[in-house]
Parts: sequence; structure tokens; C-alpha cells
Amino acid sequence: MQKTGKLSKGSVVTLTNQITPLLETKHITKVFPGVTALDDVSFSVLPGEVHAIAGENGAGKSTLMKIVMGQYKATSGEVWFDGKPANFDVPSQALNAGISMIYQEISALTNLTVAQNIFLGREPLNRLGLIDHKKQIADTAEIIKSFNFNIDPQTRLSELSIAQMQVIEIIKAVSMNSKLIVMDEPTSSLSSDETRELFNTIAKLKTQGVAIIYISHRIEELFHLADRITVFRDGKLIDTMPISDVTPDSLVTMMVGREIKNLFPKEEVEAGEIVFEAKDLTSCGVFKNISFSVKKGEILGLAGLVGAGRTEIVRAIFGLDPLDSGEMYMYGEKTQNTSCEEAIKHGIAMVSEDRKNIGLVLCRSILENIALPNLNMFSKGQLIDRRAERKACEEISEVLRTKCSSIDQKAESLSGGNQQKVVISKWLLANPKLMILDEPTRGIDVGAKAEIHGLISKLAKDGMAVIMISSEMPEILGMSDRIIVIGDGEIRGEFDCKSGIPKEVLQERILECEIGKKSWR
Repeated sequence: MQKTGKLSKGSVVTLTNQITPLLETKHITKVFPGVTALDDVSFSVLPGEVHAIAGENGAGKSTLMKIVMGQYKATSGEVWFDGKPANFDVPSQALNAGISMIYQEISALTNLTVAQNIFLGREPLNRLGLIDHKKQIADTAEIIKSFNFNIDPQTRLSELSIAQMQVIEIIKAVSMNSKLIVMDEPTSSLSSDETRELFNTIAKLKTQGVAIIYISHRIEELFHLADRITVFRDGKLIDTMPISDVTPDSLVTMMVGREIKNLFPKEEVEAGEIVFEAKDLTSCGVFKNISFSVKKGEILGLAGLVGAGRTEIVRAIFGLDPLDSGEMYMYGEKTQNTSCEEAIKHGIAMVSEDRKNIGLVLCRSILENIALPNLNMFSKGQLIDRRAERKACEEISEVLRTKCSSIDQKAESLSGGNQQKVVISKWLLANPKLMILDEPTRGIDVGAKAEIHGLISKLAKDGMAVIMISSEMPEILGMSDRIIVIGDGEIRGEFDCKSGIPKEVLQERILECEIGKKSWR
């Protein structure tokens, strides 16, 4: 990828000493019931700087940004922006002052069109003071074109994929002509081409003096983009330094407070009998003739570009979407999953890539989320054994080391990594035979990733069959026993990770399949 013109170590030090910061937080502390989320945090961002923020889920990164944006009020301390106090009460004040934010979880209004979302709250008006819809659509088309993104401005967001919605959020933030843009995991749903386009946009914004706060768990992105980096851990600011002074290993150690020796703790397991088999699964216009099997104790990786059809295939297997033709078998017996309920009865569980809208009921507690698909386990006639329910939910939360004050805490208040643990917990409690994991570590920090990778490996070791979708090549290569590559709704390649093929060669062949250059079967 093209470099974005990072500042040298000397220039960072000089700028820090001589230029008035665009943003400053001074001794910010934020206390929630039972937990100190931020502890005396003083932090600054310079004009035209890409300032990376790193830390585990729950370290305080997003909480600080929500204080900057006026979503949360600090318990103590103050925020300064552009040389003035900026303790905003609501996000609209931050937007008007010149700060915009791209959130990790999609915050767009899906019932509105692309154009309506991009210009929400700042719609162009005609001479009568009414919304000028023609100008809004034309301006949206021009903005989208500048990003090399092909989408109709009048398309409703409900018709778009998560990746496409994320691109719209990025376009919206950039189009506001802000002085500071906060990007929280902006590439978590993007393809490599979309990521490259975002990086080019960041480089362009830098030349215009726009400052970027870039939060990501993808460490390679931080080293590619950042001028300086700040590390948070347990609500405290650990250090701020030029990116040239940091190595990937030292960064991980600062983030988690310990050395992580193995990010992919995959244990070798002898695969057993076939648990699930798909034969010629077809959904017209989406995917066709999908045939594969997964065995007991095996992790089957599904690779492919964003939009290749991987998620649509597993949604159909789980009964979320209908099939036009094809057959499915569990332990050799033909099954039909016309609903999620049927899939669960057949021993299939699925952790969705969209934990916010599908995986969790955010306004309910951890206990309620874990228990929801498992209520039959605790039923006595028409009554629920609440004591047994609480005991089971507490035990599974402890096994997964979910970080919370109690299991009565609402899911919406958890970090992304801990929300994912709650989703996995509810399905583990159901004791499935086949676990489908769609982007299981999306938006999760390196420490939590290692934990979830260890959990996936243990599931396979204990005899569960696992199908794992991931857009991260190191994860697919590091965790899979076999890999199937999907492209344009078809299987383009299949690889045995135990065949002895060097990982560099395997990666190259997977990429060839993904882009349609070659098929490997």
C-alpha cells in the first residue's frame, strides 16, 4: 500500500513542543457504577496528525472518545478543542465545532436512503426553506464518486451489506469538513480495496491539516498510518510516543501488560466422523452448488473477499435465509433448517458477524442474553428455575472470563470483546454439535483475540465441528484445518492446511482464488 507520509521521530517531538494541540483532554476521569473506566487521562492530538490509540477492549479508548463527542459527561477533568473549553453536552455540539466520529458499530438509520443518511441534520434547502432533494441526491452522488464507491444515493441502507454501510459512515464523516475525525475500527468490515481507498483518503485529509484519531485492533494498520500512538490499559494512559519508537511486540506488551507468545494457539486434533454435510446448496442470485463437509474436531475456514457469499451460505445453513435447492445432513441424516429454531434443535449454533443487531439484545442483561436461546434447559412446566438459570449463566461467563460487574449488567455497556464472549456463551450453553463463527474476532483487541482463538481450539479439541469465516488471512491460516475459498457465490478452492504447503504459498493460492485469477480444487 501507498504510504501516508508519516512524520519522523524528530519532527513529532518538534511539533509536540511547538504547535498548539487541536484536541486536549486534561485529567479526565470517568466512573460508572462499580468501575472506573478512565483514570486521570491527559491526552493531546496535533493538527494534521494521525494519532493512533491502542488498547484491549474495555481499556477506555471508546469511553474517552464518547466524552470528547459529548455522549458521556466526564466525572472530572475537561476537554479543550481548538484552544477553547469543549465540554460538550450532546454530539451535535461536537459536530458543529468540527469533530466527527466513525463508530465501530454501525449507527446509521437503515430505513433512510444513502443520501438522507449522509446529509442527516444538514440537508440542503431551497428558496422556500424546504429540503432540496435533487441537490441532496446530486451532491451525494458526487461525494460517493470521489471515493470510487458505486452505489445509488437513493438506495435504502437496509438493502446494503454491513461493509457498504460502513463505507457510507466513512463518507458521511469525511464530507462534514471536520477539523478532527475519530475513526473507531473503520476497516473492520471493509474489503482490501475499500481499506486502500480509506487510507488514500486519510493521506489526503492530512495534507489539508485534518487530524485523525485512529483506533484499531489491526496492528499493521497502526504502523502503516500513525505518526504517534497512545496506549491505554485498564482505564489508564500507559504512554504516548512516536510510532517509530514502537515495535509490534512492545506494543502488544504495553496493551495487555504481558507478553502474548502465541496468537493462534491451535492444537492438532485427529478429525472424527462427518458431522455436517452440504450438497449443492443454491440460493438463486446469491450462491450456487455449494458442497462441503466438516468433521468432528475439525475447524473449517471459509475465506473470500467481502461480498463473496460466505455469510449468506452460513445464514442459509442456520435457517435465517431460504434455500432454492440442495440438501443438508447432520451425522448422515437429512435435515431441513427452515428456521433458526430447527437449526438449534439439530445441534447447530451460529455466532453472527453483526453482534449488535443479530447476536445480542443490547438493552437486556448478560444473564438474559445467555439464557434466551436456552430457556428450555431451565423450564419446569410453565415456570423458569431462576436459580439454575443464574448458576449456569454465571459459570459459562466465568469460563469465558467475561469482564463485567455482574451478569445483571446490560450488554450494551460491555466492550466489543466482552459482547462477543456473551454471544459465544449463549451458544456454548446449548452444547451444539456444529458451531458457525462469522468473523468471530471482528473489532476485538489482540488479548481477547488470543483468548477466543484458544476457545475455538478447545471447542475442536472437545469434539465440536467448527465453521469459521474470517476476512483476516493470518486468522484463517493460523486456525483452520481446511480452508474453502468462496468467490462470487461459488467454491473456487479447497486447501488442506496439514498438507505441508508453506503458509506463504498457501496464502498466495487463496488470494488467487479470491480474486478469480485461478481455481485450486
